[in-house]
Amino acid sequence: MKNNRINRYKMAQKHDSVLILIDVQDRLMPVIQGREAILENIIRLIKFSQIVDMPIVMTEQEKLGPTLSEIATQTENIVPIEKISFNCFLSAEFEERIKQLKRKTLILVGAEAHICVAQTALHALSSFTVHVVKDAVGSRTAENRNIAIERMQQAGAIITSTEMFIYEVLERAGTDRFKEALQLVK
Repeated sequence: MKNNRINRYKMAQKHDSVLILIDVQDRLMPVIQGREAILENIIRLIKFSQIVDMPIVMTEQEKLGPTLSEIATQTENIVPIEKISFNCFLSAEFEERIKQLKRKTLILVGAEAHICVAQTALHALSSFTVHVVKDAVGSRTAENRNIAIERMQQAGAIITSTEMFIYEVLERAGTDRFKEALQLVK
C-alpha cells in the first residue's frame, strides 16, 4: 500500500532512480550563472547517491573540455559519455546505459538548463518520470534557466530541490543512511 501511494505522487525512490550529470565541464561551467551554488548542490547529490547506492550517469558535450575537477574527483569510477547531440538520448551509448540500469526515474542536473537538460527531459518524459533539480541546473542567463524550468514543468517534469530530493529518497529519520546523509544538508 505504501509504495502505491508514493508512486502515485511520483516521489523519487532510490531503487528506481538514476542521477544524470549533464555536461558539468571546464569550458561551460565558468559562464553559468550561480555556478558555485549549482556545483555545491551537484556534489551533495553525488555524495548522496553514493550513500544510497543510486547509480550515476555522466555526460560530456564534445569540445567543451573535461568534466570539472571538483566533480571528477567525486566520480572517479564513472566514465563520462561523450556526445555531440544536445538531447542525451540521441547518443546511442547514453540510451543503452539508461536501458541497462532498468530505472524509471531520471534525476537531472547540470547545464545548460535550456539546452541539453531541457531537451533530455522533454525526450525522456514519454518513457520516464523526470525530476529536474532546480538548484542544481543552470544556464548562462537567469531568463533562459527560468524559461527552461517552466517549460519542463509544463511538459510534466517534476521540479525539485537538492534538499527536497534527499529527504524524499531517505523517507525516514533514524537510519544509518539518514545519519550519513544528514551531514550533506546541515
